[in-house]
Amino acid sequence: MAQGSARRCLRLEPGAAREVLGAADTLLFDCDGVLWRGDAAVAGAPAALSRLQARGKRLCYVTNNSSRTRDAYAEKLRRLGFPPAEPRQVFGSAHCAARYLRQALPPGAAAYVLGGPALGAELRAAGVPHLGPGPAALPGPGPADWARAPLDPAVRAVLVGFDEHFCYAKLCQALRYLQRGGPGCLLLGTNRDHRLPLEGGAAIPGTGCLVKAVEMAAEREAFIIGKPSRYIFDCVSSEFKIEPARTIMVGDRLDTDILMGNNCGLTTLLTLTGVTTLEEVKGHQESDCPSRKSLVPDYYVDSIADLLPALED
Repeated sequence: MAQGSARRCLRLEPGAAREVLGAADTLLFDCDGVLWRGDAAVAGAPAALSRLQARGKRLCYVTNNSSRTRDAYAEKLRRLGFPPAEPRQVFGSAHCAARYLRQALPPGAAAYVLGGPALGAELRAAGVPHLGPGPAALPGPGPADWARAPLDPAVRAVLVGFDEHFCYAKLCQALRYLQRGGPGCLLLGTNRDHRLPLEGGAAIPGTGCLVKAVEMAAEREAFIIGKPSRYIFDCVSSEFKIEPARTIMVGDRLDTDILMGNNCGLTTLLTLTGVTTLEEVKGHQESDCPSRKSLVPDYYVDSIADLLPALED
C-alpha cells in the first residue's frame, strides 16, 4: 500500500487475495507464529507456500530470532514440509548482525558477544572475530575484582542477542568495553522483543530485556538489527533487488512485522495464528496517536491457510 494511505485492516477474502497476491512478486514471512508454532507447522501453511512458489513468487523468511542460523532455518522449513529454501532466502537477526559488523568494524577488530552458538556461528561465517558466547563467571569476590578483569584490546563492538547464559559478569564486561571504547565502540542489539510466547499462553523474557539492561548500564541506546528496524529489510532488498510496492510482509506481531512493513512501504498482512488479536488492532485504529496507527496492517487472515482458495488453479 502506498505510504500515507489509511490502513483499514481488511479481512483478505479470496477475491481480494487473488488481486493482492497477483500484484506482488515477493512475500516476506515471519516464522514463529506465522508458519509454525514450536515444532509444528500451522495447518495449511506448507501447502499455501508451495502454491505461491509454484506461481513464481519469491519467498523470503525474515525473523528476529538470533538463536538459529540460516542453515538451521532452511532445514526446519524442509522438515516441516515447506517448499525447499536456500539459506540465502533466510534473513535472521544473527546473520544480519554479522553482516553489519563485517562492514562496520575496521580490519582486525572484534566483537564482544552476549549470545548463543548460532550467533557465534553466523559471525564466524562472516569472518567477524568475536568472544563471549557461553557461560561466564565473575572474576573475583568483589566489585574491585570485577572492574579489573582483563579486556581484549581488539574489541570494538558489543553485540547483544538471545543469551541463556546472560549474567552479571557479562553485563560488567559489556559495560567496561563500552566505557573503554566510548563512541568508537559500537553497541548493537539483535532485536527488542520483550518476551517470547510459548505454547499454552506461557512466555519467557526476550532479547529486548537483555538489550535494555546493557543500555541502562552504558547510558546509551543500541542500534537494533531486527524488525522493525529498516536495516533487516535493507539486507533483503540488497540481496534480491526487490521492489517495496510489489512486496508483502506477512507477520503476527504489530510492533515488529507490521511496523517494519508499513515503514518500508510494503503491503502488510497480519495472521492471527500468533500473538496479536483483532481487538488490539482495533485499539490502534481508534487511537489519535500516529505512532499507534502505524501498527495497523493493510489486511488480515486467520491463518496463512486462508490464502489457499485464492491460489487454486
